[in-house]
Amino acid sequence: MRKAILTLTGTLIVSGCNFAPVYHQPVAAVPVAFPAGDAARSSDARLATDLGWRDYFGDERLQAYIAAALANNRDLAQSLARVAQARAQYRIQDTQRLPQLDANGNYTKTRQPTSALGLGDAVGDSQQAVTYETFTANAAVTSFELDLWGRVRNLSEEARAQYLASVQGARAFRLSLISQVAAAYYSVRSGEERVALAQQTLKGRIEGQRIALRRLDAGVTSTVDYDQTVLLTTQARADLADLQRLTEQARNLLTVLVGGPITDALPEGRALDGSRQFPRLETGEPSSVLSARPDILQAEFALRAANANIGAARAAFFPSISLTGQFGFAAAALDDLFKGSNKSWSYGGAVGLPIFDWGRRSAALKLSKAQADELTAAYQGAVQTAFREVADALAARRGYRDQIQAVTNTVATQQRLTGTARRRYEQGLSIYLQVLDAERSLFAAQQQLIELRSTALQNEVSLYVALGGGLRERWDETPAKLDVP
Repeated sequence: MRKAILTLTGTLIVSGCNFAPVYHQPVAAVPVAFPAGDAARSSDARLATDLGWRDYFGDERLQAYIAAALANNRDLAQSLARVAQARAQYRIQDTQRLPQLDANGNYTKTRQPTSALGLGDAVGDSQQAVTYETFTANAAVTSFELDLWGRVRNLSEEARAQYLASVQGARAFRLSLISQVAAAYYSVRSGEERVALAQQTLKGRIEGQRIALRRLDAGVTSTVDYDQTVLLTTQARADLADLQRLTEQARNLLTVLVGGPITDALPEGRALDGSRQFPRLETGEPSSVLSARPDILQAEFALRAANANIGAARAAFFPSISLTGQFGFAAAALDDLFKGSNKSWSYGGAVGLPIFDWGRRSAALKLSKAQADELTAAYQGAVQTAFREVADALAARRGYRDQIQAVTNTVATQQRLTGTARRRYEQGLSIYLQVLDAERSLFAAQQQLIELRSTALQNEVSLYVALGGGLRERWDETPAKLDVP
């Protein structure tokens, strides 16, 4: 009895072997803090991870588009399906850690000639035959590998880590989708405002062309001035057509992102130059970004999977032990099948010892280590990319703020200059070329200001996503759960 206990204890100790290397989170070379930018600490600033996307986006129309995209986007649906596939694959692999029990029942009826059984002389008639029936019922463990070296356990851990990586990949795509929808929406809003400005400008230039024609007919001005007004009108028509094309293309992109046309009435959207559309963000520490951004977590889980795969590759160098067993009943009559005297059983084991495989297992181990090295670099690269995205967004915020202020001043100055040039022309103090140049510059500055405001809003969205925001619907909800089994 003592010997059996010692043997069992030794087996259990050995079964705890795991040849996977101890996992250590790689260290990426990034600064300990983000650039201050415009995100200095203030009482009203909040962390992006604490803000649901409905709380962050103040434009109700944009909220409707994002909600539709999260519900209907086909690429997101594919991402969720891949999560379900990875979950099922993990379950399939994990079942190999436990023995598989199968049950079966059989019935056979056999006729054998006595001559084939060597009974022809005994029964005196070689033409006779023996007919008999057999009923069996069995439960069996066909082949169960004792995971003494952790091979099966590491393969299961690899599948689990791959599944978790797919979950984080789907969450990362969710954030990317929110960012894409917001960018497309602001492009549409920018296009609509630029089209409206171009239409207003074209209307004014058509009126200017009509006045110039009347002045030409009255002999007050020359054909040069009239031709210049025609040039302005033609250019305005071309600009309007180009802006309408770009806006329609942006609208088509938005329709695809949200999964199709939205038939319900949408709330009124906010103007690009309206009140502040987003709450103020606190950047926090880089370590908080690492724990919140799903793309970084995806890279880490992929690395953990590769780490477990090394353990499985190492275990392949050791013997494999598998067990089989069967218990059941066999009888010649169905009524007697489950009588105690008709019990049948068997058990056994098999050992496989690798001896010489021309370096296949060594190459497999080297492959798993090289894959882990690649994914280590990929994780460090993901961390550095995340830091750069935040730093770029902070720098862009400061730059766009200064640009918008400068272009706003330019528009105001250009409006005064255009008015002065037109009055001087009407009074005969200057040629129409000065009016032409002034109106061209004013239109270009106004278009640039609208585009800058749109780009600045898109940059705010990029900062929000780069800081790990967007995984919640509301601030008081947990991060969005994926619809997986």
